[in-house]
Amino acid sequence: MKDGVGLAATLFIPKVESGEKLPSLLEYLPYRKDDFTAYADERHSWFAQRGYVSVRVDIRGTGRSQGHVPPREYSEQELSDGEEVIAWLARQPWSNGNVGMYGISWGGFNALQMAMRRPPALKAILAACATNDLFVNDVRFMDGIMHIDQYEMAIDLLNAIAPSPGFPLDEKTLQERFDSSPWFLAYKRHQRDGPFWKEPEKPLEKIDIPVFLIGGFYDGYRDSIPRMLEGLKGPVKAVIGPWNHVFPDGSAWEPRIEWRDDAIAWWDHWLKGVQNGTMEEPKLVVYMRHWYPPGLDKQTIPGTWRAESGWPPRDAASATFYLRADHSLGTSAPATGMHQLNYVPSAGVEAGGTNLWWGELRQDLAPSDAFSLVYDSAALEDDLAILGTPQVRLNASAAAPLADWIARLSDVAPDGSVTLITGAGLNGAQRNSPSDPVDLEPGRTYALRINLHFTSWVFPRGHRIRLSVSNAQWPMLWPTPYPMTTAVTLGGEQPSRIVLPVVPIESPIEPPKFTALPVSPAPSPSDQWITERDQIRQSSKWIWRTPESALEFSWGKIRRKHSIEFAVEDVHPESASCHGEGEIVVKTGKRVVAWRYVFDLRADQTNFYYEYARTLTEDGRVVRTRTWKETLPRDHQ
Repeated sequence: MKDGVGLAATLFIPKVESGEKLPSLLEYLPYRKDDFTAYADERHSWFAQRGYVSVRVDIRGTGRSQGHVPPREYSEQELSDGEEVIAWLARQPWSNGNVGMYGISWGGFNALQMAMRRPPALKAILAACATNDLFVNDVRFMDGIMHIDQYEMAIDLLNAIAPSPGFPLDEKTLQERFDSSPWFLAYKRHQRDGPFWKEPEKPLEKIDIPVFLIGGFYDGYRDSIPRMLEGLKGPVKAVIGPWNHVFPDGSAWEPRIEWRDDAIAWWDHWLKGVQNGTMEEPKLVVYMRHWYPPGLDKQTIPGTWRAESGWPPRDAASATFYLRADHSLGTSAPATGMHQLNYVPSAGVEAGGTNLWWGELRQDLAPSDAFSLVYDSAALEDDLAILGTPQVRLNASAAAPLADWIARLSDVAPDGSVTLITGAGLNGAQRNSPSDPVDLEPGRTYALRINLHFTSWVFPRGHRIRLSVSNAQWPMLWPTPYPMTTAVTLGGEQPSRIVLPVVPIESPIEPPKFTALPVSPAPSPSDQWITERDQIRQSSKWIWRTPESALEFSWGKIRRKHSIEFAVEDVHPESASCHGEGEIVVKTGKRVVAWRYVFDLRADQTNFYYEYARTLTEDGRVVRTRTWKETLPRDHQ
C-alpha cells in the first residue's frame, strides 16, 4: 500500500498463450484466506480454469496481511486499500485492465461499497447475501433494535489471531492484533442510525457499473435486492432462491443450483466483451416458495421458479386485510375496537431453531402466537401468490416510553400448524426516523408502519393467512426495559391492516433453466439450541453451543468452539443479559497457542454494562490478557 504496509494476496492464474491479457476477479475479506477459509481456494481455482485471474486478498491487519486490525468493518482504510488493490491488478502485465469484484456477505458488502467509490478499473460486481444498509439491515441492530449473536463475539476473537503458519507472539504483532479493541464496543456505542453507519455508504445512484445480485429467502440480507433493483441505474440482474446465508451451491436443502455458470457468463460479457445474451435474460429470477409444514428437518423447499422483466413485478396488485374485533382478517373496513396485549419479554423463543435473524427454518409458531395478538383470514377459496414486501399498518399505543412491535406473517394449514413466511420488528422510538428516536408518550396512539422482510409464498386453497403482533422476539431482538401493556386500535379512518403484494400464480416470462446440483445427506446436528424456563422466577434462558471443530493443515491443526447464553426475566425485562465464551487453539508441532474470550453484557433501565476478557496462552503459560469494561447508556434500546 502507499503507506508501506503489505497486503497478502493469493492469485490463481490460468495458463495462457504468450501475450494474452486476462481480467481479474477480486475477493477481499478478513476471514484469513490461508487457514480459516482455505476451503474457498477451490472456488477461485474453478474461475481460473475458465480464463480469469482469481484473487484472494486478506484485509489489512487480518490473516497474513500486515498492519493493525481495522477499527470496524468496512473502514475507510479497508476501502481505500481496496482501491489500491484494484488499480494494482489492472496494471499487471497479464491484465486486460478490467477487474470484477465478488463475494458473499462481507465480500458482497464491500463489493457494493467499492462500486459506490467508482475506481476506474472496477467494471462489474457480483454481490451475494449482502446489503447496502448497515444499521437497519445488518446484524448489529436488526430492524433498528439491538441484536447480539455469536458472529459478533467470534469475529472479535478472530481479529486477535496472529498470522499463520508461524503465529508470532512478538510485541508488534500483539499490539496490532491481540490488543485491538473489540468491534462490539464500536457498534454498540452507536445505537441509532447516523454518520457512523453511513461512513462506508453512498447513495445507490453512485453505482454506475453492472451489478449481479444473489440472495436467499432464508438469509437476513434479502431486502437489499428489491431496493437495488429499483434504485440502481446501471445494468442489474438478480437471482433469489430458497437458501440461507450461503452461495446457491452450498445450500443445505434443495433446490441447490450451480450459480458459477451464470457468474462466468456475467464476467465474460462485462470483462471480456463476449456477446453471450446474458443481459437478454430476465432481470429477476425468483423462487416462489409453496407451503410446507413447519420444522427444522427440511431437505427440499417446494416451489417453482418465476421470472420478471423488472421491479416491481408486472401485473402486481395489493390485497388489504383489516384487523377485526373477532381476531379475524377481513377485506372490508372493520368497526372500531381495541385489543390489549401484556408484554412478555421472553416471547419468541418458543419456536426453537437458531432464532437469531429473519431467516432460517422455524418450528411451528403456534406457541409464539400464544403471546401475541393473532388475526386469521377465512380459509382461502383459491391459491394466493405473494412476492415482495408485505406492509403492516398498526394504530398502537404502549403504557411505557419505549416499546417494540413485531409483526409476523404466517400460513395456517387446515390441521392448525403455523409456518412462518416473514416478519419484521419496529423500534417504537424510531417510528419516524432510525436516526432521530423519540420516546413514546404513554397511552398515546401512533400510526406505525412495519415493512416485513422481502418474501415469496403461495398460500394453498383452504389455508388461512395469519398476522401475529407481539412486543418481543427474543433472543433475536433485545427486550425493552419496562413492564407494560400495549394496545392495537381497530377501525377508524386508517384502520390497522396488512397489505400483501399479490402476483399472478403463473410466471409472466419463461424462467431460465438452472443446473441442478444434488444435496448431500444432511449431517447429524452438531450445534445445540437449548431453552430453559424457570416458572417460579418467570425467567428464561436460551443457549447456543457450537461443539469443538477442527481444521487440519500441513503445518498443524486449529481447534475452535463457542457458546452464547441469553437470559431474561419477564417481570424485570430491564435486567436481560448475555454471556459468551469461546476459544481458538492452534497446535504446530509441540507448540500449543490458545486465544480465549469471555463476554458479558447485562443491563438495567438506563445502561448496558459490557465486559470482555481476552486471554492468550502458549503451552499453558499466560502470555497476555486484556479486559475491556464500559458502561453504554441505553439510547432508546
